[in-house]
Amino acid sequence: MKEVNWEMINSFRDTFYYIFNFLEKRFFIKKIELIKPSLSYEQEVMDFKEEIRQANDTDAFAGCTCLEVCDSFNEWIAFLDCLSDEKISFKDKVPSTTYLAVTPKKRVIGIIDLRHHIHHPILSTWGGHIGYTVRPSERGKGYGKEMLRLNLIHAYEMNIPEVLVTCHANNLASEKVILANGGVFEKEIEVDGEKIKRYWIKKEPFY
Repeated sequence: MKEVNWEMINSFRDTFYYIFNFLEKRFFIKKIELIKPSLSYEQEVMDFKEEIRQANDTDAFAGCTCLEVCDSFNEWIAFLDCLSDEKISFKDKVPSTTYLAVTPKKRVIGIIDLRHHIHHPILSTWGGHIGYTVRPSERGKGYGKEMLRLNLIHAYEMNIPEVLVTCHANNLASEKVILANGGVFEKEIEVDGEKIKRYWIKKEPFY
């Protein structure tokens, strides 16, 4: 009986999974785009804000860049413009860009931000480069995975070759999103009694 070449089989399996994941990321995905907020999305964003409030999430408004404390959409837009300008410095924040995740029907299904760097005691420890929130009524549909994928492209375009993304240890949904985008587990830390998992995502050669 001919001996099975397990090395060749494992190599073929790894190649198959790599190609499958590559194709899935680019073709078998939810059709959304990340765009910068504008006045044409004011009502959608306000509806999104109210839905998040009513959901009473533990980690509500992650990646929404102070949307919850702004009294109006115009105030939020003005704050985002200042925060994205690297010439303007804030005492407790770093420059960042915030995007709306929008469907072809112009529905805002999520908000995600990208910090231009994490030279900050909180961000470098457990905040990371990216935070995001998916609209409660749109969760479980794969949008989080696609939002992160698209934002990673923005990160690579900003010459951030390695992105830190974190999640609470008991947040399995967020962990799956990170892993699906190539997240490599680094370690688990404790912050104010909460366990946080740290993952790094490196730029792939096909980006």
